[in-house]
Parts: sequence; structure tokens; C-alpha cells
Amino acid sequence: QVQLVESGGGLVQPGGSLRVSCAASGSIFSINAMGWYRQAPGKQRELVATITSGGRTNYADSVKGRFTISRDNAKNTVYLQMNSLKPEDTAVYYCNADIDLTLISRRTYWGQGTQVTVSS
Repeated sequence: QVQLVESGGGLVQPGGSLRVSCAASGSIFSINAMGWYRQAPGKQRELVATITSGGRTNYADSVKGRFTISRDNAKNTVYLQMNSLKPEDTAVYYCNADIDLTLISRRTYWGQGTQVTVSS
């Protein structure tokens, strides 16, 4: 069984910073791409950032220059450093990972979500 567990969400003032983490655990052969998505009330879930196993990154235009995704392959963990936060960044943030359970078995997993609220 594989689990993704997020941590680090919370309340922060506009202009502030926050880092969220997501650790994968269980019967993992290898982890391919990892990413962060978010869903605000009344809106669809949207991509925030992704990172390949080799470290190549991709960001939504709305967070470019403010957010940084990184990963520690030894710890099976992905991070999202969020700077210059805006009220419109308020959402539940979900991590996502494409995980190889064996050489021929790959599945996509989601974390349970962590709330990030940007408000004064």
C-alpha cells in the first residue's frame, strides 16, 4: 500500500511564505513525476507545479517566480516553497505522484490535501 502524506499548510498573511511537504511511503519501486495541484472553493482542481525524477520543473503561469517545487529522492518527498503569497492562492493543496510499484506496474497517487489560507 502506498500513501502520500502532506504537511505544512496553514494561515499566512499576504506577502508571506509557506512551505508544504509531501512524503510517499509504502511498497515503492521508484517514483517518476511528482507534483502539486490546488483546488479553491467552487473551482476545479488546477496544476500548480510538477517535477520529474531528473529535476525538470514546470509551473502554472500564476505561480511562476513565486513558487518553487523541489524533491528529495532519498526521502521520497516533494516540497513546494511558496513566497509572495496572495489571497488568490488560498486553496486546498494536493500532492500527486506517479509511482512504479514494480517494473511493469505504475499508478498515480494523491495525497489527502492540506489547506493553505492567505488572509490578513
